Amino acid sequence: MDSDPEDYEYEEDIEAYYLGDYASIGSIVREVLPFELLATVGGVVAGLILSGMTEELQVIPGLLVITPAVLGMRGNISSTLGSRLGSAIHMGLITKIERNPELLNNIGGSLLLSLLLSFVLGLLGHFMTIALGLESAGAFTLTLIAVMAGLSSGLILSVIATLFAIGMFRFGFDPDNVVTPSIATIGDIVSMFMLFLSAKVVLAI
Repeated sequence: MDSDPEDYEYEEDIEAYYLGDYASIGSIVREVLPFELLATVGGVVAGLILSGMTEELQVIPGLLVITPAVLGMRGNISSTLGSRLGSAIHMGLITKIERNPELLNNIGGSLLLSLLLSFVLGLLGHFMTIALGLESAGAFTLTLIAVMAGLSSGLILSVIATLFAIGMFRFGFDPDNVVTPSIATIGDIVSMFMLFLSAKVVLAI
């Protein structure tokens, strides 16, 4: 059965609209570039926070070992959350901040991953440090710091990711373009700051 020529014209119109307003190179660069520049600045800020942790790094052996892993873990989990929220918004599953099962499940899954991976990270950091013949503050201390920093930063970033994804969509931005790099950058800063605070709390105990 022959297809109606009008169907082809309709498909071409849809494709032209999609490529012109959503997936064109200019649109992607225009939306992503400012946030990538902010990501670069954010990385420098996270480095500045790390440079202020000299005392904690000296007093808590092994803290330096888990620091890059905490940042990597937090960035991976938060970026995944941002991507999932962006996809859910595009599909119409999330339209506003409310007791939405899709939103609550995404946030709950992100926090559970943060707890589990932070626990594993603390233990792994301790045993890897010992295996390399270096001094460690102990499995309990490193795990406590990792869990405190992971959960606190995860909670903060879940709120930020939700607000950012919904807000960017309402302002006409594609969340898939801007949320992931933004959350990764904010995640580095928040994670480093919460790691700093967690180390301070543990030292005060």
